[in-house]
Amino acid sequence: MSAPAPSLAILPSTSSRMVEAVFWMLGSALVFAAGNAAIRHVTLELHPFQVVFFRNLFSLMIMLPWALTSGAATFRAVASGGRMGLYVSRSLTSLVAMMAWFYGVAHIPLATATAVSFATPLFVAIGAALFLGESVRMRRWGAIGVGFAGVLIVLRPNGGDAAGEGALLALSMLLLHCMTAAATILQMRTQARTDGTAVVVTYLSLFVTPMALVPALFVWVWPSWTMLGWLAALGALLTLGQLAMTRAMALAEASTMMPYDYARLPFSAVIAWLAFSETMDVWGWTGAAIIAGSAVYTMHRDATQGRRSR
Repeated sequence: MSAPAPSLAILPSTSSRMVEAVFWMLGSALVFAAGNAAIRHVTLELHPFQVVFFRNLFSLMIMLPWALTSGAATFRAVASGGRMGLYVSRSLTSLVAMMAWFYGVAHIPLATATAVSFATPLFVAIGAALFLGESVRMRRWGAIGVGFAGVLIVLRPNGGDAAGEGALLALSMLLLHCMTAAATILQMRTQARTDGTAVVVTYLSLFVTPMALVPALFVWVWPSWTMLGWLAALGALLTLGQLAMTRAMALAEASTMMPYDYARLPFSAVIAWLAFSETMDVWGWTGAAIIAGSAVYTMHRDATQGRRSR
């Protein structure tokens, strides 16, 4: 009769970890949605490339005190451990992903841009097959194909949101964001095995900030004090979103948590409607649902194959 006792002790602990992980993941989705709305606001006055620079500068200012005090030993361990090359390459792909995303958000309705960004896991699956040698079976390729069909539904070049040469350029930038963000995620898989969350976020800001300054100088306009406050809030929001998402991943498997990231779409749609009077039509919602469904199926297949391998 004493056998069930251990399982009763384990279940609440496991359940509480899952609840906490879901809390952090939904929190990160809300914070990222608010951060993307802040991007839209500040790009009304500043070029997106300049906003990328300030976003990383304020993020670095937030994380640097930790790196110089309690995290100094961990921070130095990365520099002496021969892992700087991966940080440099990840910073380059992250910079391109940010520049493309900020440009897209500045020119495309917020909910539409968010829906297109859901294609990133599809590019992760393709990159894992091409560059990491991971096995991809026909059902998974079929899911990827369905996901890209959803992207075409959202983009639909003859649709209202995608009309105009400028909007087509912005949509192309969003697809570039998905590809480079996928490359960043693939590199992050290696970093997550050796370095902590705060170290990764701090080093990313440390490298990306001077890199982002170069393109920003070509479009530089001195921001007002009010806009500087918005830029500081933007840097804080996106840094908080990164930390919250990473915390969720530490508490539960990524394949379990990523579906909750799709809460960014309704959060973004509500914020865009309240702040900018933007709405997404039924075709946009349909395409977003197809993209999300195919990405969830792809992640489910990854998790299933991982459990079988173990």
